[in-house]
Amino acid sequence: MQAWQVHDNGEPGEVMRLAEVERPTPGDGQVLLRVRAANVNFPDALLCRGQYQVRPPLPFTPGVEICGETEDGRRVLANPALPYGGFAEYAVADGRALLPAPASLDDAEAAALHIGYQTGWFGLHRRARLEAGETLLVHAAAGGVGSAAVQLGQAAGATVIGVVGGAEKAAVARELGCDVVVDRRAEDVVAAVKEATGGRGADVIYDPVGGAAYTQSTKVVAFEGRIVVVGFAGGTIPTPALNHALVKNYSILGLHWGLYNTKNPELVRHCHEQLTELAARGAVKPLVSERVPLAGAAGAVQRVADGVTTGRIAVVPENGAAA
Repeated sequence: MQAWQVHDNGEPGEVMRLAEVERPTPGDGQVLLRVRAANVNFPDALLCRGQYQVRPPLPFTPGVEICGETEDGRRVLANPALPYGGFAEYAVADGRALLPAPASLDDAEAAALHIGYQTGWFGLHRRARLEAGETLLVHAAAGGVGSAAVQLGQAAGATVIGVVGGAEKAAVARELGCDVVVDRRAEDVVAAVKEATGGRGADVIYDPVGGAAYTQSTKVVAFEGRIVVVGFAGGTIPTPALNHALVKNYSILGLHWGLYNTKNPELVRHCHEQLTELAARGAVKPLVSERVPLAGAAGAVQRVADGVTTGRIAVVPENGAAA
């Protein structure tokens, strides 16, 4: 079969190599899956760079999120078991963690309903307890993680402010349905958010960026607001000033979604049921901005690493960009 492999750590476009390899052999409790679609996530870039919290042995195949097909023909969602990731024709995954692919979504959309939307659901509902009528601010609102949070916030009845970088991403955020869009490259984020909220600020802030975005969050979080720390795509891990959290009376909430797979797997399944229902009635629909053939995976991961994409890029091994 064909699979992308990383033999040395570095930039994805330089270290990912397409090779002919043997199909992986599932271990105890694992299943072999034919990859129908694999979505590109920022952790794929971190894996290539050797900067992710998990460092699989070299060589490995990246690709942490797929819609696959079991040997008996079932469409399922899975997080492949590294080193046999999803940017390949076949991958392996934990048989106990498979989730049924929603019938209302195609392969690429179904794969995208997994990590980003699970993260959003846990962040907004489990950690921040977002309520209808509250204001939600989403950083990187046009990206894969951010766009999921925007849709979930709308479905929960929140007013959604999307912060983006550039006119193209601002247009995507408006199409997603953000009530207010702030282009950080053209506007003062703090001033714009305060104006949009009448000086009150945002009740919940969803931050997959870190760095300057986190600093802005602390300046616009409302009384008893909650900042959900999802990741550090901006490259800088902030150091919170806890005295500031004290005097402004807000909460800083960490979210590592992957822990729920071992700490509370039943809650992951419950979340998937909620997401499947939302997708069935059209309340959420993953934004798949591009579908590329397997040969285009390295370039796709590099574009995500460079922060120039919107929504999700899906790698479709069999049908390529025409899927």
